[in-house]
Amino acid sequence: MARIIGGIGSTHVPAIGGAIAKGLQQDPYWRPFFDGFHATHQWLASHKPDVVVVFYNDHGLNFFLDKMPTFAVGAAESYRHEDEGWGIGFPHPFAGDADLSWHIIENLVADEFDVTTCQEMLVDHAFTIPLSLLWPGDKAPPVKTVPIVVNTVQHPLPSPARCFKLGQSVGRAIESYKPDVNVLVIGTGGLSHQLDGKRAGFINKPFDLMCMEKLVSDPAALTRYSAMDLVEQAGSQGVELLNWIAMRGALTGKVSKIHSNYHIPISNTASAVLLMENESEAKQVPFKKAS
Repeated sequence: MARIIGGIGSTHVPAIGGAIAKGLQQDPYWRPFFDGFHATHQWLASHKPDVVVVFYNDHGLNFFLDKMPTFAVGAAESYRHEDEGWGIGFPHPFAGDADLSWHIIENLVADEFDVTTCQEMLVDHAFTIPLSLLWPGDKAPPVKTVPIVVNTVQHPLPSPARCFKLGQSVGRAIESYKPDVNVLVIGTGGLSHQLDGKRAGFINKPFDLMCMEKLVSDPAALTRYSAMDLVEQAGSQGVELLNWIAMRGALTGKVSKIHSNYHIPISNTASAVLLMENESEAKQVPFKKAS
């Protein structure tokens, strides 16, 4: 049976792609951010996921304001990168796992989630940047992927509680999947930031750090917020936290934090990484927690 080995929350700021393309990982501005991913590289090397399920938000690539599904799931054999035209390029496609995608879709519909099924899907920086941070280099990541899009753009937005339940349904679906594969769940975006309006440049560090702590110890606490609460506390684009909440919902066991890093600012965004592991898997592959 499939196993959920852990979850990772990661920023997907497009400027990161530009920094990677220019080789700025050791630049004083960028180094504290990129250094925050070293522990995740060690963990991934030892745990070797076969598939990653990625909760993220589409930036007008597949869906626009006139047609915006609340939740959409990719069910393709591969996904081609297409983006705003700046930053890092991805000439290689990202391998899909259509069998697992359909299994998740069928279980989501059985759980009364009316998802949009995408047998063709392009992916933008919200999907590709985190994978590049987790598996740096020119080659395609050594994993298959299942992209799950959450609407964080067009109001009304799904609530944190609904996104958490979406993640729980996905987690149950993964654990009922018969093939013997290790599955990593990723949530991308944020954290707090607002790119326009009177609050442009808004960052709420205390709220971000609270959310990162609660994602590990008490994720139900975050489901008590409304979507508009997230806008108020984290900024109009900070609602990408919904992707992190969905990721956390998919972790079915007792969760322990392996590593986290929080850094501001990256392109007026509070940028972070959070690595969590299910306790049952921690006993199988020893790993020293980062300080």
